[in-house]
Amino acid sequence: MKKDNKNFDEQIVPLRDKIDSIDAKILSLLAQRQEQVEKVVALKKTHSIPVYHPAREENLISKLRLQSQNNGLDPDFMEDLYRVILRQSRVEQTQKMEHKGVKPNAKVLIIGGAGQMGNLFAGLFTKSGYKVRILTEHDWDEARNLCRNIDLALVCVPIERTGKVIEKITPFLPPTALLADLTSVKKEPVSKMLASHGGPVLGVHPLFGPTLTCLDKQIIVVTPGRDETACQWFTEQLGLWGAVIVTSTPEEHDEIMEIVQALRHFATFCFGEFLCQRQTKLARTLEFSSPIYRLELGMVGRLFAQDSALYAQIIFATKERRALLKEFILSLGRHVEMLETNDTQLFIDKFNHVAQWFGPFSGQAMRESTFLINKLIERF
Repeated sequence: MKKDNKNFDEQIVPLRDKIDSIDAKILSLLAQRQEQVEKVVALKKTHSIPVYHPAREENLISKLRLQSQNNGLDPDFMEDLYRVILRQSRVEQTQKMEHKGVKPNAKVLIIGGAGQMGNLFAGLFTKSGYKVRILTEHDWDEARNLCRNIDLALVCVPIERTGKVIEKITPFLPPTALLADLTSVKKEPVSKMLASHGGPVLGVHPLFGPTLTCLDKQIIVVTPGRDETACQWFTEQLGLWGAVIVTSTPEEHDEIMEIVQALRHFATFCFGEFLCQRQTKLARTLEFSSPIYRLELGMVGRLFAQDSALYAQIIFATKERRALLKEFILSLGRHVEMLETNDTQLFIDKFNHVAQWFGPFSGQAMRESTFLINKLIERF
């Protein structure tokens, strides 16, 4: 039977025209939404209010999911759509907030400002109206002049040099200057700053790399040292730039970072090194892979695409980290007998014990990883 293409074309054209008209209305509404966002930005800048408001965003998402169900729409689709809209809104707000200084015209000295992370923060402070000075390893003859009347000295050098740099800079600091560091360990640097400087002290650890163009929802841990009131303006400034601030003691920070950074990076290194040792055909494995394997292998490859010296500093930073990693290696050896005896029941028992220990987080992890996998499928 011959299809009537002419009849189809006559019927499809007005339907497509209607869809085009609806798309135009959606774009117009998004533009109107952006106009209101601009007003929100202006108000937040006036009152120095951070861009990210977690409760507001989650309440909005919950409401939209319910409205989607009531209108016969897929709640997951609507959440994905609005997460993109909200992300774009936050990024635009954050870029404008970069020009808002909590303590405008304050003088900031970045020790190690020629490095990548130092350069990132130098740019952020400059955009916000601060007077930024840079001290590199070649400028110590000018240290006294560079420290004159500064409000913040920010130490941003490799971990192994941080203690010595703190001792070297503190004799030049004004008594009221805030001394802070950006090191990924906190106990020793904060202790060293407290011992060397009598003024305000704050430990800071940005949990991101220096290649970012926006701090939207990036985690920054702050570990108070001395005179939190005098440090508050710096913490507020980090929030205005879009960062999520997590407060901790130096001891708690280092203990958690042993897991979050050292163990995670070392385990990834071991996986990649084992694949290399066996000369695994990576490209061929990807042809057979599920999305979750591609995601996992992507994280391994990501590690080896970066600076080996940086990760060596992170992994070997403290004796506590090295002790934890040795414990991890020994724990793997405990499973050898299970494999040699083919004890599947022991594996099941251990698996169920760990699953019970993970508790509700397993469900959360399943949802989050499923989201990532679906995004990966869309791309590849």
